[in-house]
Amino acid sequence: MYDYIKGRIDRITPEYIVIDNQAIGYRVFTPNSYAFTSHKEESIIYVHLHVRDDAHLLFGFQSLDERELFRKLIQVSGIGPKGALAILATGNPVQVMTAIENEDETYLVKFPGVGKKTARQIILDLKGKLGALLDNVEMASAPDELPLFEDSTVNHALEDALLALATLGYSERELKKIRPQLEQSTDLLTTDDYMKKALTLLLM
Repeated sequence: MYDYIKGRIDRITPEYIVIDNQAIGYRVFTPNSYAFTSHKEESIIYVHLHVRDDAHLLFGFQSLDERELFRKLIQVSGIGPKGALAILATGNPVQVMTAIENEDETYLVKFPGVGKKTARQIILDLKGKLGALLDNVEMASAPDELPLFEDSTVNHALEDALLALATLGYSERELKKIRPQLEQSTDLLTTDDYMKKALTLLLM
């Protein structure tokens, strides 16, 4: 029904963005909301409409290939839209697809909500069916809510990143474990920087 929405990104939250198109605000759930920036210029968001009995939800992506991988993931038994977003939130679909092709269950089970059974199902359903995507996917280097943890810090970029990761399904215990390493990283400036570093640590 929808292929893309072109408009101005009006609001960014840990779970979704709001894109203003002709005075209508569309709520669009994304793998990493902070990969988008709020500005006056128009952006193109490629969307997938997910229809449930109780809701019609829009999921948005920065590229057609990212959307295609999302669509393949939600066809796997045991993987819903939220689970697919958590997998794509790594910011590196190529690594995900390489893991599928190499039958690397150890890598896949590190995503929230993905156990050994689901990881095996992903491999069974998608291995050998991602060739074109493996050649084409290029994930761009990726930039208010309450803080995730009680803390006196004013590092809002770090707090926003932790909150976004929590919405993707990572536990407070997992996030507390990596927080010291994030706080000690002096080269991280934006929320997206912290998310990418955090996801690297979580998947180690």
